[in-house]
Amino acid sequence: MAISIASLTTSLSSLSFSSQISQKPNTLSFSRSNSLSFPLSHPSKQPLTLRVSATVASPETTTTTTTTDLKKLVKSRLPGGFAAQTIHGTGRRKCAIARVVLQEGTGKVIINYRDAKEYLQGNPLWLQYVKVPLVTLGYESSYDVFVKAHGGGLAGQAQAISLGVARALLKVSQDHRIPLKREGLLTRDSRIVERKKVGLKKARKAPQFSKR
Repeated sequence: MAISIASLTTSLSSLSFSSQISQKPNTLSFSRSNSLSFPLSHPSKQPLTLRVSATVASPETTTTTTTTDLKKLVKSRLPGGFAAQTIHGTGRRKCAIARVVLQEGTGKVIINYRDAKEYLQGNPLWLQYVKVPLVTLGYESSYDVFVKAHGGGLAGQAQAISLGVARALLKVSQDHRIPLKREGLLTRDSRIVERKKVGLKKARKAPQFSKR
């Protein structure tokens, strides 16, 4: 059984893919327009045709499935919602607000029903903000962290989560106050963007002065 080079080249040239980018970010889907066929020749039998079909999995489907599974996990671990839990804390930074719940576990961090590494885009500094209070007390693998965050950007939300985790750890034991306060983890950072002033370009930047 042999495949001629000319027929193989013709079949490959007839294969085409069409790509389509959806409105959602980081999503690229592929669709096949036609199939690939190889004519096979045999010295004693009639020509055979080998048909190959390919399927490309969409990343959007995988992400949706993971989010749904995490949402079910959070609802099963937190009956009654965030407000009904005993070990909780609220953190704020700039315009971001984060409600944090701690439960005994293995060190998972779930933010808005998504894994922390995925939600914070794998930024090591932001992930460090979230885990610093737990690492300070040696609880990085003893508690699972569930977070609802909104407002501001990811940097502000990460620092708000840090304050929320530290305040939640005080509900575990008041003995945690001294080491957490020593590291400055219980202090609310009140710095925010200064408002723009009338007649100025920004908060303090003035237009260029012209004498004449």
